[in-house]
Amino acid sequence: MLLSGCSKDAQVGFLGTPSRDTTNQTGRIIDLWNGSWIAALSVGVLVWGLMVWCMIVYRRRRGQGRLPAQVRYNIPLEILYIVVPIMMVAALFIKTAQAQAEIIDTDAKPDLTIGVVAKQWAWDFNYTDSNVYEVGVQGQLDGKPGVEAQLPTLYVPVNKRVKFLITSRDVIHSFWVPAWLYKLDAIPGVVNSFEIVPQETGDFRGKCSELCGEYHSEMLFNVKVVSQTDYDRHLAELRAAGHVGQLDTNLGRSQTRPGGSKPFSGGTDPTPSATSTGTGNS
Repeated sequence: MLLSGCSKDAQVGFLGTPSRDTTNQTGRIIDLWNGSWIAALSVGVLVWGLMVWCMIVYRRRRGQGRLPAQVRYNIPLEILYIVVPIMMVAALFIKTAQAQAEIIDTDAKPDLTIGVVAKQWAWDFNYTDSNVYEVGVQGQLDGKPGVEAQLPTLYVPVNKRVKFLITSRDVIHSFWVPAWLYKLDAIPGVVNSFEIVPQETGDFRGKCSELCGEYHSEMLFNVKVVSQTDYDRHLAELRAAGHVGQLDTNLGRSQTRPGGSKPFSGGTDPTPSATSTGTGNS
């Protein structure tokens, strides 16, 4: 088990990301994570040291007929034990709040918008700006080499600010690309959003991180961060294949709402329907 961590495939960097520059956010997240662990280990070493010191210095010695003197109060120490932890927790809270505010900020104008529709047990991708879509089909994961090619694949251009609009067609899922160190819930009837700038080209893996049913473990997808040329070529291939339009949030489900259907276009209240503006199947 220990030697398996030495394989070439396992050497993907700290927290599963190849580098601090995978996206514009990974470096900030790694700094917060490292800082938190350094602070926690520092406190742990201090506390463990004090415990060992007390056990040695104040132990009951052989031949000693009574316990060591019991000290009830030490006001300076008690003040120290209260003030220092409060200061540490406050510092950690402030750093976390600052990082979180920067990570979830969506005020900047994105270069493109991609709608992600989770479903049991695959993913659909709406390339909103180009009005094309990609239908995801659950991969038949049988352990054979190359099976990941069957999984839905999300294409993203490098060095472009991408706004993701995340929702679900059936139950609660969670959109997670481990290399990006970020995940976001996909909730039926709700559109959650985040923005990110992929800064390194390459192939990455994504998955659902919310237990969503029998085949939750197989709800996987690929992520390809490519050049703008390759991204445009992929969208042209989707258009040539007839994948024009936007997939509905409720494609393939029987639930309907009075008043007709409404495709998922990135609003705040996608209306469930049984139709789609695209031509693909669920």
